[in-house]
Amino acid sequence: MELQSTLTCPICGHKTKETMPTDACQFFYDCKGCGIRLKPKAGDCCVFCSYGTVPCPPIQENGKGACCG
Repeated sequence: MELQSTLTCPICGHKTKETMPTDACQFFYDCKGCGIRLKPKAGDCCVFCSYGTVPCPPIQENGKGACCG
């Protein structure tokens, strides 16, 4: 299981490598480039599933139908 994911801001394109939590969803993320607060897209459980290069640990482990803890 991968715990590092690179988030890409859809507004400014800034990329930041972050460590994903394994015990909870990360619903919000403040872009370090432009400061906008990212929220998951409809149908996604967290910002890593929406904007990351690697989906969150529960999705990696259990597939798309899984939900973060």
